[in-house]
Amino acid sequence: MGILKKTACIFSLFFISYKGICQINSVKHPNIIVFLVDDMGWMDTSVPFYDSTMPLNNRYHTPNMQRLASEGVKFVNAYAQPVCTPSRSSMMSGMNSARTHITNWTAPNKGEDADEPDGEIAPLNWNKNGLNPDTTAKDMSHATPFPKLLRDAGYYTIQVGKAHWGATGTPAANPHNFGFMVNIAGHAGGNPQSYLSEQRYGNMPRKAQPQAVPDLEQYYNTGTFLTEALTREAIKAIEVPIKRKEFFYLNMCNYAVHTPIMADPRFVQKYYDEGLDSIEAKYASLIEGMDKSLGDIMDYLKQKGIDKNTIIIFMSDNGGLDQHQRGGPGNTHNYPLKSGKGSVYEGGIREPMIVKWAGVVQPNTVNKNPVIIEDFFPSILEMAGVQPHSIIQKMDGQSFVSYLKNTTLKEADRPLIFHYPNKWINISLSDEAKYGINYFTAMRYGNWKLIYRIRNQKFELYHISKDIREENDLVNENPAEVKKLAMLLGKTLKERNAQMPINRATGKPAPFPDEIIK
Repeated sequence: MGILKKTACIFSLFFISYKGICQINSVKHPNIIVFLVDDMGWMDTSVPFYDSTMPLNNRYHTPNMQRLASEGVKFVNAYAQPVCTPSRSSMMSGMNSARTHITNWTAPNKGEDADEPDGEIAPLNWNKNGLNPDTTAKDMSHATPFPKLLRDAGYYTIQVGKAHWGATGTPAANPHNFGFMVNIAGHAGGNPQSYLSEQRYGNMPRKAQPQAVPDLEQYYNTGTFLTEALTREAIKAIEVPIKRKEFFYLNMCNYAVHTPIMADPRFVQKYYDEGLDSIEAKYASLIEGMDKSLGDIMDYLKQKGIDKNTIIIFMSDNGGLDQHQRGGPGNTHNYPLKSGKGSVYEGGIREPMIVKWAGVVQPNTVNKNPVIIEDFFPSILEMAGVQPHSIIQKMDGQSFVSYLKNTTLKEADRPLIFHYPNKWINISLSDEAKYGINYFTAMRYGNWKLIYRIRNQKFELYHISKDIREENDLVNENPAEVKKLAMLLGKTLKERNAQMPINRATGKPAPFPDEIIK
């Protein structure tokens, strides 16, 4: 055989072998989609996550969430942080927000502090610029993001929609720095300036703000609602790895249902007809538009024949709005949960979570193990078969993959921490206490939940599995349990080098929970 024929033969064998490896790996490594919703409450769905269907479940129309739940497992004790950037940074890093020191939402401009001023408490020196893989950056938490590990392992990585890991002018504003090969509309903005194509999603001359959504010029003045535009772009983006038979990770982050609460014209009329006030009708239409986005992606996966090899994880980044900017009375929008976004009460931190993984997850099941947003980091890497080698951070999250494979598995109790030493909004001191907003830290441990109000060093104790509404404060009846949990909460916060706000009068930080317990 001549040299040219031998060379051609060797090259053909190499190509066949390489192609075979790719095909084997595409089966070994599933596609993964995280469908992360912005500001969606636990009750903002026709899927009941409580032990029975509630009135709010009957208000909303989310047939595709119902479909996903019928094909997967509902996690009914899933948690995030009270506001968005802390949750999103924890997801990317595997670290709890007490450790990242990203404890409030990050303002779009570098160095800008999102905290509201307070007469009693001095500004906190938190990581106001967000998350950063670069360890030399200042006022930022440092971590190796899991999308970078997926990309390095051969995944085609895509970010669509809201990112909000940090400020403009820092690496956190650019998803490419987190390991994403494709970025569509992800930047430093935490909300859309507009959902309307007629307003160019905020990109109007002399009217654009940092929250104007980038990258969607082709949809301007087409009547395409923002949620629909992002969904179409997501489907276009995953076409590339599908055609090349590559496995992919899609971080699908709709801006819905964050403010501004604007009507999705495709769905809003039915809610007007049902008698909802204007704000709540618009809000419900945003929910249904988000649900259509989920369904369109699920339909596309099935059409392409890859739905059986694609994991879908549905989650929200914090609880639904309640205290302000909604229609109707406060403390009702997440019922039976108490309060909403910005709060350490259940309405601010308990999230709707569903996982579909064909052949692994038993369809139409429920898992009651408590999980938290930083668990996504090790879980997604385990699903992908990727080891978290050479990461620069200490992880707090624990993989929940074992719960997906064994629905009867019960995890050992562990502290889930919700640390908010910041001031989110200006409200009265009585409303702070009523809604659990501003300068709170909390811990769920097994069936118990301890809340510590930092401003006045007061505790609240709830048996959360019996009192999901957090109506029966058991502090006085259970001093031994309060002491045990306060010691654990203080110990965990200190282990994570958590920050405490400074009292203006004394110039000293507020005491940790274990330091005031008797």
